[in-house]
Amino acid sequence: MNDWNLPWEGGCRCGQMRFKVSAVPLLTMACHCTGCQRMTASAFSLSVAIPSEGFSLLKGQPVIGGLHGAARHYFCPHCMSWMFTRPSGIDEFVNLRATMLDDASWFMPFIETWTKERLSWATTPAVHSFETWPAYEEYPALIEEYAQLASKPVR
Repeated sequence: MNDWNLPWEGGCRCGQMRFKVSAVPLLTMACHCTGCQRMTASAFSLSVAIPSEGFSLLKGQPVIGGLHGAARHYFCPHCMSWMFTRPSGIDEFVNLRATMLDDASWFMPFIETWTKERLSWATTPAVHSFETWPAYEEYPALIEEYAQLASKPVR
């Protein structure tokens, strides 16, 4: 755990929301789906899957935005920064927007998802690409491989 230089902190654009990460990430991702494109006003969203027990809010109370459906997208109520997502029925991790970290300089997506909806010019250095989501049974091997190959923050 020490080689990850935890804990990390981060927050929204206006500073009214702050959080702490105290667990090693499971995966890093870029999602090319049109929903992420629209919510980020960009070609894809960048995220870090953090075990739920290693994620805590330090300041502020988020609001749910996005589609208000199966994936609960949490935003700062003031600046409306998209902070993190909690997929309904999957309580094991929080999908944190990587650029909400105070230092995201180490971040690199390990997998990219929804490439069938990607903009033709949008590329990432991801090791694995998936047309939609990886199959559920693929995640343990992806998490294990990420643990071995991941770029880590340097202090």
